[in-house]
Amino acid sequence: MGFFEIVGHTGFWIAAPVALLAGFMRGFVGVGSGMLMAPVFAILFGPLQTVGMIIMLDALVTAQLLPYVRRLIEWRVIVPMGVMAALCMPVGTWLLLTVDAQSMTRAIAVVVLVFVMLLMTGWRYHGPKRLGITLGVGCLSGVLIAATSMGNPPVIVYFLSGSDSAATNRANFTGYFAISLATLIVMMTVRGLIGAPTLIRTALLLPLFAGGAWLGARYFHKATDRRYRQVALGLLLCVAVYGLLR
Repeated sequence: MGFFEIVGHTGFWIAAPVALLAGFMRGFVGVGSGMLMAPVFAILFGPLQTVGMIIMLDALVTAQLLPYVRRLIEWRVIVPMGVMAALCMPVGTWLLLTVDAQSMTRAIAVVVLVFVMLLMTGWRYHGPKRLGITLGVGCLSGVLIAATSMGNPPVIVYFLSGSDSAATNRANFTGYFAISLATLIVMMTVRGLIGAPTLIRTALLLPLFAGGAWLGARYFHKATDRRYRQVALGLLLCVAVYGLLR
């Protein structure tokens, strides 16, 4: 499919405002764009192109945000989590090519919904971020991000359950996805899973996505920790409900 065919297709113009909104969420929360784009993009472009487009858009905007948050990132937590995610991504790629995506999405939605309801009660974990749990979250996220482009839920739940500030959580999300997305792009490129139509659509949607991220980042600096948490949990709740009803 060539440039003019892509631009002239109705699906592209449906994807454009979704990319703008997802970019805003990415800039504000530091995560969550894939959860907004994946359900719509999967219908419009198919699961394989969806994963390729989302990881490239997210990776490019992560590079845009990383210089501003790098000093707040807890690298001792993020590095082992990212390494474990990278090691588990081949399992997710295998699932992407073999397992029914709808069944997987619903299973994820049930787990996310349970944890969201728990966090909405105000519960927080005040202990240390133990290495075993960190590695487990990274592994689960790596499988999910390669299989569905939605590796965000376990990472969001993990960090929001703690007592860190909104700024620290946002920085940790950005640092983690800098590692995991770069790894996934290399892996998919080597396997030939990112084609020309995916690259063209990504390039066309990037200005909208990056512009939304810039607006989200500006709004973040005016928001309170409470508002940040409300938005993040609200996003998770919407994704979980959608996953169950789709």
